[in-house]
Amino acid sequence: MKKENKRYLKDLAYYSSLGLSVSFSIFIGLAVGVYLDRHVFHTTPWLTLIFLGLGIVAGYRNIALAIKKSRKF
Repeated sequence: MKKENKRYLKDLAYYSSLGLSVSFSIFIGLAVGVYLDRHVFHTTPWLTLIFLGLGIVAGYRNIALAIKKSRKF
């Protein structure tokens, strides 16, 4: 396989996993917030909202890093 084709396949794999990365970031933030609210601090819904927001920020950060990486080429 040509070197150029390998690079395209590698980039395709990276960008196709980006959606999973964003959704997992949001889900993990939500899960941590729910757990802390229900079992540790009993402050429903504040920590859930805070960690959901942090998960969304992490998801957008992943997108920003992907855009930055694509501009290097």
